[in-house]
Amino acid sequence: MSSEVVDSNPYSRLMALQRMGIVKEYEQIRQKSVAVVGVGGVGSVTADMLTRCGVGKLILFDYDKVELANMNRLFFTPDQAGLSKVEAAAKTLNYINPDVKIFTNNYNITTVESFEKFMNAIRTGGIDGSGAVDLVLSCVDNFEARMAINAACNELSLNWFESGVSENAVSGHIQFIQPGEKACFACAPPLVVAENIDEKTLKREGVCAASLPTTMGIVAGMLVQNTLKYLLKFGTVSDYLGYNALIDFFPKMSLKPNPTCDDRFCVLRQQEFAAKPKEEIIEEVQQEEFPVHAENLYGIELVSETEWRHCSSYPLRVLLSPLTQLCSSATTLGDAAPRRTSPFFKSGSLAHGFSEPM
Repeated sequence: MSSEVVDSNPYSRLMALQRMGIVKEYEQIRQKSVAVVGVGGVGSVTADMLTRCGVGKLILFDYDKVELANMNRLFFTPDQAGLSKVEAAAKTLNYINPDVKIFTNNYNITTVESFEKFMNAIRTGGIDGSGAVDLVLSCVDNFEARMAINAACNELSLNWFESGVSENAVSGHIQFIQPGEKACFACAPPLVVAENIDEKTLKREGVCAASLPTTMGIVAGMLVQNTLKYLLKFGTVSDYLGYNALIDFFPKMSLKPNPTCDDRFCVLRQQEFAAKPKEEIIEEVQQEEFPVHAENLYGIELVSETEWRHCSSYPLRVLLSPLTQLCSSATTLGDAAPRRTSPFFKSGSLAHGFSEPM
């Protein structure tokens, strides 16, 4: 990943983050592997952004096909209608940045057989093909898939982000989940999950959820921004960040894990986290501040405006020694000196802003 500033280098503006001190080693992004589950309105834009950012490896999961009804969203194009979303996405992403390794998985992760395949894919999906992925991003549109991702990441102790957009298309959120350390998706489940309601029974014939590319783009941006902060260790990763489009409101909060969570692996991870030795917080000792220049060769001092106005005798206090001669000339000239009115001095001040003797 070159930092050379030339028009032909696609990474020059990304590497500028390093030159400006935002990121220490941006090229580390090439060693990161990210799994994106759900390549719809949020997931496709998320994959697009990560590809442009130069992530080393992307693993895509989805079993749906591109439809013309998806064209109000970003990323997919009409000529891709009928293709599987993962294959269509992979083709576009490879064209955008051939340096990124793209792997596709066209199956439903909520079935028993496919769940095992999903577990194995993220367990061995590291950049070198041996270790686990660095992060899992949930961009699915149903609770069943979210619970499947939650179960897998709790069992494998993998950090992941959950994201979503409301059915009315004017709000969304992202949530960072660290098994055992932060609340998982089952710690405080939505009512539909808590009551074991079949989501399919909630859908009505001829009625579909609303969809805005603006809201989905904003949620995807929030997701990728925090993904970059997590992977490259800069800034502060948000535990929970919401978005309300109607009033442009971005709520933030932290969610603690539930000790009585229904997911046994979540409880196990909580116990493991509690058993870890806590890091000692070293308080920084503030050093006493000293003047930048101990010597004051020119007798420069700061005075308040009130004190300046009520100075009753020359020589006037001046900020720079060359102006001393100006003060002397002004004293000699008296009323002959040019005048101007300034809101900072009384009427009749001398041309350069010094008050006349009172």
